[in-house]
Amino acid sequence: MEKDMQDPLIDIRHLEKGYRLSSGLWNTRHRIVKAVDKVDLKILRGETLGLVGESGCGKSTLAKLIMRLESPDGGDINFKGDNIFDYTGDALKAYRRSVQMIFQDPYSSLNPRKQAESIITEPLIIHKTGNAKDIKERVFQMMNKVGLSREQARRYPHEFSGGQRQRIGIARALALEPELIIADEPVSALDASIQAQILNLLVDLKDDFGLTYLFVSHDLNVIRHMSDRVAVMYLGRIIELANQKDLYANPLHPYTRMLLAAMPLCDPSAKKPEKMIRGEAAIDDERGCSFKSRCIYRIAICEELVPELKKLGERGLCACHRAAEI
Repeated sequence: MEKDMQDPLIDIRHLEKGYRLSSGLWNTRHRIVKAVDKVDLKILRGETLGLVGESGCGKSTLAKLIMRLESPDGGDINFKGDNIFDYTGDALKAYRRSVQMIFQDPYSSLNPRKQAESIITEPLIIHKTGNAKDIKERVFQMMNKVGLSREQARRYPHEFSGGQRQRIGIARALALEPELIIADEPVSALDASIQAQILNLLVDLKDDFGLTYLFVSHDLNVIRHMSDRVAVMYLGRIIELANQKDLYANPLHPYTRMLLAAMPLCDPSAKKPEKMIRGEAAIDDERGCSFKSRCIYRIAICEELVPELKKLGERGLCACHRAAEI
């Protein structure tokens, strides 16, 4: 799917977010863990951008920053040309209406004391989208869109299955007619058969409502099914960005190749990329490449110089000193 690179819906520039960690109750020394480290990323209007990486790499922190659930230590997020961290009052309220989130856990993200109808109604009331009759009709319309019936409107979350609870969360996110939906691991807590139903529903809703998705996951099979482009994140940094077909056919970064090598395949005779795992992530060393402690291709420059995320021909972007050779 071809997109105009000059028309991003979200334009992230040099974004940073760190958390201070203490070594113990009586230890006054702290260290900063950079969950998001100088990230540059564009989400193009009408696309599904997949964001993939190991647990703890900063995917959810980046999603929260875009939602303005967290404040950055540095950098900007521009929405239609305006920095979202400058928004206050009505401007912030309008932005929250335009950007909605589907959460990972379909149970804890719903108020157990509210009925499904009330859960979907709440954002419509907060944003004053119409009178009581209009809101009620809108709620039933959204429930129908996600595969729920009117008869289920007065049930509580515990009376639904996991897949049905996630459908309520999707209906709530859609109710305000947002332009961007951030789906943060929306199927990881569901059974495999239910995952497929929810993923297909999200694809259909994207076409029906003209949505843009940021789809966050650690499951590369899910990312391949959903995404137009894929951004690979490691220790707070985007280390590869490419069209979905290019990334899966010809991964450039050693970490991306490691992820694909670990991905289960339906065809046992299919050839996987070679494995290149060496130890675990070293989060305390800020010099050089963040993947250097695990990479079988590392050389002297990897120890000292942080690789830039740069374009390699028509293939996409990669942050690796040896990407052209590999």
